[in-house]
Amino acid sequence: MTADMPLSIDVVVVAHNRFDLTASCVEHLNAQTHPHRLILCDSGSTDGTAERVRTLRPDIGVLRFEHNQPFSVNCNAGAAAGDGAVVVLINNDFDCRPDFLQRLVAPLRTDPSLGSVAALCIRPDGKHIDSVGLTTDVTLSGFPRLQGHPVAAVASPRPVLVGPSGTAAAYRRTAWEQVGGLDEHFFAYHEDLDLALRLRSAGWGAAAAIDAVGVHLGSASHGHRSASQRQHGGFGRGYVLGRYGVLRSRNAPRSLLTEALVVVGDAVISRDLAAARGRIAGWRAARSLPARQRPPADALDATLSLRETIALRRGSYSTAPR
Repeated sequence: MTADMPLSIDVVVVAHNRFDLTASCVEHLNAQTHPHRLILCDSGSTDGTAERVRTLRPDIGVLRFEHNQPFSVNCNAGAAAGDGAVVVLINNDFDCRPDFLQRLVAPLRTDPSLGSVAALCIRPDGKHIDSVGLTTDVTLSGFPRLQGHPVAAVASPRPVLVGPSGTAAAYRRTAWEQVGGLDEHFFAYHEDLDLALRLRSAGWGAAAAIDAVGVHLGSASHGHRSASQRQHGGFGRGYVLGRYGVLRSRNAPRSLLTEALVVVGDAVISRDLAAARGRIAGWRAARSLPARQRPPADALDATLSLRETIALRRGSYSTAPR
């Protein structure tokens, strides 16, 4: 495909209440320079989101679930409802610039080996990065790339990009369908990392479109550091450890030490065992499923030390989660 050929785009937005966030997201999408189809997945909202959003975008496609569903279920349903060459996932708390979609899909037009593209998500202060996709160390611990760094650092090649964050991501539909989209065992958190790992294992490349910019306002879906958020996050981590056989690899000692430090620290700070319970549940869910192929070495950042990854984990405790 040549650079001058337009790509059809399906934009999938998931909402659970907070119509104020969804309205802002849709208004910013209405201003896009690139044509697209917009699909809203209303995940059990009780604030009239499904009806109210049509006043902002009459042509919007709405999929409505009676009860709150996992993020992965919503996104898969939204992607299946479209047929565009590119599936773009955007959180409802993400406000993008008018040229966002045009710049986000540009790498997919010129490089057929790419399966996904990450955007530049900045914090509301406009000065600091929220993420430029995801990175992962040798234990398959995933982190938002360059989180907290000044926007001027956006072009840094390190840490290594494994794939986009679900906050704002573009996926080539052929790649998305080849690997089966998001894994619906995840309720929230880590499903974007798992998809990135599977795409890289399948031979697809990933790129960052650092000129595709939007503001991540910060989600209130589960509450920052609520027991629910920490348990869902723990489940995702335990599930990744189990599906990819991390604790059977040469990196098992480092993985065990890291998880022990995180779980103990979380228990001390939060005075509950939500993170531990989540990890145990995720590990158990993965045990009965086929093992997944570890991604190629160039998809991981082997230079991330234990000290650095512990610092990144600590940073996640002071940053509102996606």
